[in-house]
Amino acid sequence: MTVLNIGILALVAAFSSGVFALNRASQTSTASTLASSQIELYRAVRHIDIRLDTGLVADANTDTLYASDSAHPSTQITAVCPLAPECNPSRSTTGADGRAYRIDTYICWATSAADPTCRAPTGDPAQDRLKRVTVVVRSNAGTAFARQVSTFDRSTG
Repeated sequence: MTVLNIGILALVAAFSSGVFALNRASQTSTASTLASSQIELYRAVRHIDIRLDTGLVADANTDTLYASDSAHPSTQITAVCPLAPECNPSRSTTGADGRAYRIDTYICWATSAADPTCRAPTGDPAQDRLKRVTVVVRSNAGTAFARQVSTFDRSTG
């Protein structure tokens, strides 16, 4: 009887672990799709329109989860922006799986496509041609499920 109980408990633990892994994979997959969709919004607009709304960034910077992310630069590319949701630095949405997700977007000037650091704008159009967009999708509790980075070059659109 003891051996049978140990075997049954092992099976229950394995099923429980499998359910947890499937839920995590589902959330990661949905978050990756949401991140890709956000990046695609930027691919559809002109280079000059790749920016975050100034007022919304000020609000987002008071949010410790947004401001403490490793992708948060000291200076972001902002302007008054009528585009939504492209210009929204942080927004909540419901994924295809019915769960709530938070999409945080960070935009900064980049030195090169390979260099992960952000820099301040120089004011020189020849140097200020690369924009780096980082999208982080997380649960509302703060667990990051997906992170995508894309660099946009003014000379290509």
